[in-house]
Amino acid sequence: MMLSYSWHKRVLWQAFVLMLLFFTQASPASDETVLRVFTSVVPQQYFAQRVGGAFVKAEALVQPGFSPELYEPSARQIAELAQADIFVRVGMPFEEGLLPRIQSINKTMRIADARTGLNLRKLEAHQHGDDHAHAVENELDPHLWTSPRLAKQMAAQLRELFSELRPVHKAEFEKNYAAFVADLETLDKELSARFAKTGQKTFMVFHPAWGYFADDYGLVQLSIESEGKEPSAKTLATIIEQAKQAKVKTILVQPEFSQRAAEQVAKAIEGQVVAANPLAYDYLENLRQVSRLIAGEK
Repeated sequence: MMLSYSWHKRVLWQAFVLMLLFFTQASPASDETVLRVFTSVVPQQYFAQRVGGAFVKAEALVQPGFSPELYEPSARQIAELAQADIFVRVGMPFEEGLLPRIQSINKTMRIADARTGLNLRKLEAHQHGDDHAHAVENELDPHLWTSPRLAKQMAAQLRELFSELRPVHKAEFEKNYAAFVADLETLDKELSARFAKTGQKTFMVFHPAWGYFADDYGLVQLSIESEGKEPSAKTLATIIEQAKQAKVKTILVQPEFSQRAAEQVAKAIEGQVVAANPLAYDYLENLRQVSRLIAGEK
C-alpha cells in the first residue's frame, strides 16, 4: 500500500526533532549572557540589535529577496530557533504554523508579540473609486515597523524584555534604547517636515506594505495588488484613472514582487516604477529614501 505524503512529512519532522534535541542538549551555549533573538523580519532584527547592543545576537527569518507572506523557514533556521531565547513575532501568516513546531522542541523560548499594546490597522485592498481604501476582511496589517512612531513602542517592549531576562545589563539596555529613540524622533521630525511642505500626499505601491507609514504622515496609499492577487483588466483601468487624478508619478514595488502590473500603470500615467524595500536593515536611511520618493524629491 502506498503511504501518503503527509505521513512521510510527519515522520521526517519527528526525526528532525529527535536530531535537534540530541544536538541542543549536547552543545550548550558558549556565552550564557548573550540573548539569542530571532525576529520575523529584518527591521525587527535591527530594533532588537539597537536595543540589545553587545548583549544580544539578533537574526531575522525572512531574508532580503523573500516574501514574508509566503515564507517557509529553512532547516538551518529551525535548528537555530531550537536554541533561541526569544522569538519576536509581528503577525505574518507563516508564524502561525511555525511557532507550535518550535515550541515543541524549545519549551523555554519566550514569544514576544510586537503587536501588544499597539493600535493596529486593517490591511488595505485596492481602492474602488470612492476615495476610501477598503480593508481586507478580518486581516490586520502586519507591517508595523514602517511607522517610526510604532517602532519606538516596539523598542520599549524589547528593552523591558531584555532587562527582565538579563537584569545585570539593564543599564546598557536603557542607554541603547534612549539612543535609538533619539534617532527615531529625529527621523520623525524630518519626515513630518517633508510631508508638511509637499503637495504630493498620495502614493502608489504594488503591495500595501506602507499603511502605517502613511498613517503617521497623513498620506494615502493606493495599492495595485488586491488581497494577494494582481488586478483584473477592469480594476487596472480604475487604478490607472486614480493614479492620474492623484498625479502619481512613482510606483513603489518591493524587489520580491512582479513588476508587470506596476509597469502597465506606470506606462499609462507616464511615470516610473521604483524599488522600495520595507524589509531593509538600514531602517533609518531606508525610510528617509522612501519619503523622498513619495514626496517627489530627487
